[in-house]
Amino acid sequence: MSSRADETFSPPRTNKGGKRDSRFVRHAFPESTMTATHSSIDVRYTRRSVLLRTLALALAGASAGEPGFAATDGAAATVTVELFAPSGKSMGVAHIAKVVKSDADWRHQLSPEAFEVTRHAATERSFSGRYVNNHADGLYRCICCDTALYDSRTKFDSGTGWPSFWQPISALNLGQAVDRSLGMVRSAISCKRCDAHLGHVFDDGPKPTGLRYCMNSVALNFVARV
Repeated sequence: MSSRADETFSPPRTNKGGKRDSRFVRHAFPESTMTATHSSIDVRYTRRSVLLRTLALALAGASAGEPGFAATDGAAATVTVELFAPSGKSMGVAHIAKVVKSDADWRHQLSPEAFEVTRHAATERSFSGRYVNNHADGLYRCICCDTALYDSRTKFDSGTGWPSFWQPISALNLGQAVDRSLGMVRSAISCKRCDAHLGHVFDDGPKPTGLRYCMNSVALNFVARV
């Protein structure tokens, strides 16, 4: 693994006194050896498929002339997601209502940190999240709408300071968009049902997919497997 430094950024945040909020900062981190803990693979999550999807989204967004995030979905009243039992077993695909709330409602439901990350695409400080070193067995669900996002069996130690996964629990449950902020082109990942910003996906992950879904702990809610 090379010693190249990746950088993850968040938009500047200020507190009521006008000072920079230290919870949301620019992070730089070196790559490190990563160890996967699960051997199964779904061909939908290969590095090639994600990179091709990102390229297609970037081209589509560029042709539309829209900077920043280029959303993959319209403002549909319903979405298609895959439901999962607490055991991690799929309960099938369902067409359910999309969760749409005002900023005031989200502020009332979420912690200040979770609100900034999920609704304004901020980034929590590296190594500050409660799930970075969580090795318990279970599912990671969306903090906003409880949609299942990741299985702990695909979590690995990326050394970056953010919980990382090499595969989502279902491709149906994630949205992907091109993030052109800060002069870069990245693949932003969101919850399909409520559009909560979760993090980004990179192509420097471990086998079998070669992907690293780099998530913010405050965007997730861990539920132990039963």
